[in-house]
Amino acid sequence: MSDYRAIQTAVRVEKLRIWFAWLSGNFILLVIALGTQDIHIVSVITQVLLVAGFLALTVALVRMTGALNRKALNARREVLGDDL
Repeated sequence: MSDYRAIQTAVRVEKLRIWFAWLSGNFILLVIALGTQDIHIVSVITQVLLVAGFLALTVALVRMTGALNRKALNARREVLGDDL
């Protein structure tokens, strides 16, 4: 059971790191977009990059979280002997 607890703790920590990276990345993109809002052509480019960056970070977040969930589920099955 301790193996399962260690895996669950590791998964939880990794999820927190992923969410923190997602939040930090989006905050940085937002600061850059706000910093260039007075320069018209650069503002349009940074807004497009902001949307593209947000989408890329969100897709990465969902995929990485899903992979961690599958890892935790496999560990649960192995430790507890469940067939879901």
